[in-house]
Amino acid sequence: MTADNSLVKAESKSVRMSWRLRGILSVMVFVVVAVVWYTNILLTERFTETTRNKGELRLSLYSGNLLSELKRNSIVPQLLARDPSLIGALNSGDFSQSTQRLISYLDEIGAASLLLLDDDGRVVAATDRNLIGSSHRAEAYFVEAVRSNDTVFQTVNNDSRGTLFTYSRKIEMGSRSIGVIVVEVDLRQFETRWAGIAADAVLVLNSEGKIILATEPKWRGLREEEALEARSAPSAIARALQATADWAALPPDAYLQGEAVMRLETRVPFQGWRIASFTTFNSVRERVNGFLALEIMTFAMLLALTFYLLSRKALVRSMIFQRESADLRQLNARLQREIAEREKVEKDLEVAEQTLAQSSKLAALGEMSAAVSHELNQPLAAMKTYLAGARLLLQRKRPDEAMSSFQRIDDLIERMGAITRQLKSYARKGGEEFVPVDTRYAISSALSMMEPQLKSRQVKITTTIPRHPVMVMADGLRLEQVIINLFRNALDATKTAESPEIEILLSAGETATLTIRDNGAGIEDLDNLFEPFYTTKRPGDGVGLGLAISSGIVNDLGGRLTARNAVKGGAVFEVQLPILSEEIEAAE
Repeated sequence: MTADNSLVKAESKSVRMSWRLRGILSVMVFVVVAVVWYTNILLTERFTETTRNKGELRLSLYSGNLLSELKRNSIVPQLLARDPSLIGALNSGDFSQSTQRLISYLDEIGAASLLLLDDDGRVVAATDRNLIGSSHRAEAYFVEAVRSNDTVFQTVNNDSRGTLFTYSRKIEMGSRSIGVIVVEVDLRQFETRWAGIAADAVLVLNSEGKIILATEPKWRGLREEEALEARSAPSAIARALQATADWAALPPDAYLQGEAVMRLETRVPFQGWRIASFTTFNSVRERVNGFLALEIMTFAMLLALTFYLLSRKALVRSMIFQRESADLRQLNARLQREIAEREKVEKDLEVAEQTLAQSSKLAALGEMSAAVSHELNQPLAAMKTYLAGARLLLQRKRPDEAMSSFQRIDDLIERMGAITRQLKSYARKGGEEFVPVDTRYAISSALSMMEPQLKSRQVKITTTIPRHPVMVMADGLRLEQVIINLFRNALDATKTAESPEIEILLSAGETATLTIRDNGAGIEDLDNLFEPFYTTKRPGDGVGLGLAISSGIVNDLGGRLTARNAVKGGAVFEVQLPILSEEIEAAE
């Protein structure tokens, strides 16, 4: 009787354990589903916002590049309209050398083509010889140029060549118009670049709402609604959409071929133009799926571990009077399998960590855009000064001196282009080609760049430079960037000084040592001085990237950038670079 009661109690306890196990498993499954659902919504919103910010950043860069190309070519007609050889050819009617001269200008200017028209609108010289002799009297760029006293921009639809973007200006002899110079701007190059940068569809609309540039050629000339309804999407977007499933229920901004895409738009500050892009949610879904897969895997492991522990406890209680040794062997086998599963999970986690590390590189885009703005401020300020001087010289009928200012502006534009290329190489950390550079020349060039700011300040500059060359292996432009950044910081540091002074000392020994000393307030935090975005300036005066970029450049050149506070007050920055001896230079 007692044995029967014990058996009944054991069976009743086993039933209670079974129902308890089912309840725990049900609660865990409910919690897992709720957490996964909430995580899906939260990560989808966060990654969508990140994708939108990156798309807006790309559009800002696209808009800036487009505007830069237009502004760069806007000055060309004004320069060519004063070319003595072209004016002489229009007066004499001898155009035998004019075409070759325009072709030689084309390589320097970087425009798509150049046309020289006489006062009747006939092409007398052109970089495309097939156009010589054709009449353009009825073209808008000829008519508007003759009527205007300034450079005229026109968007022309050509049946054979598509949409043309031109700057034109009439050429005068005295007060009489003798011809028109036409410069065609090559904006089609941006379509190819945009198509190769990201899986986006990009289009540019004019003030009338018509598409003038697009990564999909069939969209040109249509309105945006017509293009989306009647024409196919770019191949890059199409490939992305084929692999996209709308499981996340994202709120779409537009629809392209029946699929949800994100539409972004920004203004191009030129004649009411706008630039828009369509970006798929593919990257958002991939990142969300990856994180959810990792989360589900973790929950599955916890669920399996919980189930294992509960079942093991019940099994031990039910089999405690039977094969104890067999239970131990089974437990050992289970532990081995658990170890193997955990090793596999660790490998999967390593792969996930690598994926997250790769994703973190995208955060460098924000720092790169800030670095571009920081490094281009100085050339832009110099260009503004030179433009004001050139305008004044033109008003005083001194075109030869104005041409010198325009040449300086052209040099600054080349410098700005080189700076953007150097910033790209700064992000890649490698790929520079070093050449022997005279440090004295780099200092002189940097001071020339700072000339506009020096004229606006009363600062005593003391320069001590050896008479003999101080040669180092470096990239000349990047070395000038370092000197400009340090000198500009010194200028800013002496704004509050009663008698501002800056001392520049170059010495050559075992190393080439450049020292820049000021009599400002000094440095408060030397430990964080070279960290990105650390600055003591007021908002709007700096973003804290100058010293970080300079330190990186000096390290790339094999040198060292240090800072300290002077005994008598002020800050001292010292750049040490490996000097290039005559024997090493001869070997090079």
